[in-house]
Amino acid sequence: MDFALDELHSTIQKTARAFAQNEVLPHATSWDREERFPKEIVPKLSELGFLGIRIPEEYGGSGLATLAYSIIVEEIARADGSLALTVASHNGLGTAHILAFGDEGQKKRWLPRLATGEMLGAWALTEPGSGSDAAGMATTAVRRGDRWVLNGTKMFITQGSVGGVCVVLALTTPERKQRGITAFAVEHGTPGMRPSKHLEKLGMRSSDTVELVFEDVEIGDDQRLGALDMGFIDTLKILDRGRVSIASLALGLGEAALDMAVRYAKDRKQFGKPISDFQAIQWMVADMRTELDAARLLVWRAAVLADSGERYSREASMAKLYASEVATRACNKALQIHGGYGYTREFVVERHLRDAKLCEIGEGTSEVQRLVIARSILNVA
Repeated sequence: MDFALDELHSTIQKTARAFAQNEVLPHATSWDREERFPKEIVPKLSELGFLGIRIPEEYGGSGLATLAYSIIVEEIARADGSLALTVASHNGLGTAHILAFGDEGQKKRWLPRLATGEMLGAWALTEPGSGSDAAGMATTAVRRGDRWVLNGTKMFITQGSVGGVCVVLALTTPERKQRGITAFAVEHGTPGMRPSKHLEKLGMRSSDTVELVFEDVEIGDDQRLGALDMGFIDTLKILDRGRVSIASLALGLGEAALDMAVRYAKDRKQFGKPISDFQAIQWMVADMRTELDAARLLVWRAAVLADSGERYSREASMAKLYASEVATRACNKALQIHGGYGYTREFVVERHLRDAKLCEIGEGTSEVQRLVIARSILNVA
């Protein structure tokens, strides 16, 4: 069993790390404070192939597997959680849904533009009244001849106002609840589709997050993704790989926090010596390193399984659950090591702590992950 990266993945890691350190880190704090989506970085992401990571080369993508995707997201997150979330959600949700369940015409229509950054992908499942409980969905799609009319509101939509195409989940057979949901691809600018408000958040502030409203949005049946009423079943498969990406994002935030903590502990002197000499600090650093290494093994296992053709829902949930909670602990300990300075905006560690918390909530809360894991062990529905 080899735990080392091969030459391809090592090269991808070095490329992503250099990009994050040189092009992202110098600007991440200002993007966060301005709460502004950095459109200017999109062409650079495109040049490196980071917007079409898993899209096959025939559609203009990089054609890479999930482990490469995981590595790229982690390295970007070391510099900026918000931009890592953009890359993760673009590749892992909206784009992934079209790639997995779109027909050939739909793939040719959208994937090349998604791969080049001409458009960003968004994905709309959550609503003001339904998050973990998809059965509470209220958005509907009513068929009128060969057309569909969408009505409803979606909440917490990443790339909701800057994206080019949004995969929208809507009830097509309401009496069947989650077994009556269908997915549709809706291009931004379609009459009746609009962001109603930008959300002010604790963290991930430069990631575009909005409430999306659909008022009599009319689209063709050629924009339906996958089989009728199979949208939620398909969504579960999309979320599995998406959870690997959020786990990777969390891992990157935790690694950055550890790096900052180590540097500060070596530089900061109290009682005539660096605080790194104190056992209390050493134990915190030891715990952070151990937990982050364990999280990486879970994340990489889930990433490899994702491309194996085997079921990996439990492994994805385990990786997402553990990595997200480890990241929050690592960022919290790093801030504690920084003391009062860590609580100020002068040091980056406070931004990473704010960003890390989302990883315990987005794409299935920690509580939902525990349910998925427990049910797979106990073989209960």
